[in-house]
Amino acid sequence: MVAAPRYPARMALTDIELRVLGALVEKERTTPEAYPLSSQALHTACNQKTSREPVTDYHLQDVLAAVQRLHDKGLVATVQEVSDRVPKHRHKLAQAWSVDARELAVLSVLMLRGPQTPGELRTRTERYTTFPDIASLERVLIGLAERRVPLVENLGRGPGQSQDRWDHKLGLDEERMQPRVRSRQPDEGHDGHAQDGHHSNGSALAVLLRRVEDLERRVAELEAAAGG
Repeated sequence: MVAAPRYPARMALTDIELRVLGALVEKERTTPEAYPLSSQALHTACNQKTSREPVTDYHLQDVLAAVQRLHDKGLVATVQEVSDRVPKHRHKLAQAWSVDARELAVLSVLMLRGPQTPGELRTRTERYTTFPDIASLERVLIGLAERRVPLVENLGRGPGQSQDRWDHKLGLDEERMQPRVRSRQPDEGHDGHAQDGHHSNGSALAVLLRRVEDLERRVAELEAAAGG
């Protein structure tokens, strides 16, 4: 049985971080003679026009900033051999997530191209590894989905589709990232928020602090009444 991944359950990766990781895995498997990648080669790989959905136009500085964040998360290492003219980058996903070559191939293609069916994944991972049939690839997907911290999820079938679509679960959780403070409606009072009822970060924090102060005051009043 494959061990559960060691990265924290709450770790979430941005789109550019996912693109960096996917590109590193892809180049490791498809062009091993050029791996690890220099910063410029990684930048080119991230903005590659083929085998990418969507095609991007990241700046080199953005890619390097993503590399630094991934380094801090233990997912990327930067190395420089004596014969290297410049530092080069490699991923550490096999160790960090406890995944084998087939699992890593599937995750890479999902990171680079988004939701796909098992049939699409089997075709697109041919340059990385070999799946004798779709059933063997589906077993890998199910294994990744059944981990304590799932790495993929089944999205079900879309209209006219004969196979379920799968996607990774490594990105930012948009629902979890939403503000916890409920926005006031226009008739609920004025707190310096915009007319559409959405608070800026500062006004939302002010509302939250006022609510905490109100609760603390009520608790103090109750305690005083009980003591009397």
